[in-house]
Amino acid sequence: MLKIGLTGGVGSGKSTVSNILREKGIKIIDADLISREVINIYPEIKEKIKETFGEVFFDKKGNLKRRELGNYIFKQSEKRKELERIIMPYIKKEIDLRFDDYEKSGEYLCILDAPTLIEQEIYKYMNKNILVWVDRKNQIQRVMSRDNFTENQVLDRINSQMDLEEKKKYVDFIIDNSKDLIDTIKQINNIIAIIKKDEGH
Repeated sequence: MLKIGLTGGVGSGKSTVSNILREKGIKIIDADLISREVINIYPEIKEKIKETFGEVFFDKKGNLKRRELGNYIFKQSEKRKELERIIMPYIKKEIDLRFDDYEKSGEYLCILDAPTLIEQEIYKYMNKNILVWVDRKNQIQRVMSRDNFTENQVLDRINSQMDLEEKKKYVDFIIDNSKDLIDTIKQINNIIAIIKKDEGH
């Protein structure tokens, strides 16, 4: 089975690209969704987060206050790395399990949608990697309007990730998502056609 990595930056439109691929019948593994699910699958994660960051980031029902924790760690790179050290092994484990499930069910191609695909070096285990790119101005405006963040909050998140220009060095294909949807779909179709042809499908 072909494993394709899909990444981008906050506000680059990676979710839009992922949804277009899903509509084409391609199976998607969503690393963001897995990052939410593992907290319930593996209760020890909550305990480790409480020990490291305190109970202030949990509500009365014991649910993680994701946004509050996000605002806290995105300002401090060392705190962000601490959280990644806690949660990433579980995320990677679940990703592997889901790839295995799709392979066993006979899928010939599966896409991993992961914002930190490159930072966590998961891209090395993919057959091909795709970057969803957008210019910085569009990136900031999209996140501000989508998440109701201030420009500084958006910049905290952008700066916590590898720069999109730097990410270009690690991928096989780049989707320029700064134009209209029709243009993006055209680029997606071309890339999938090339991947299928290269791999003999």
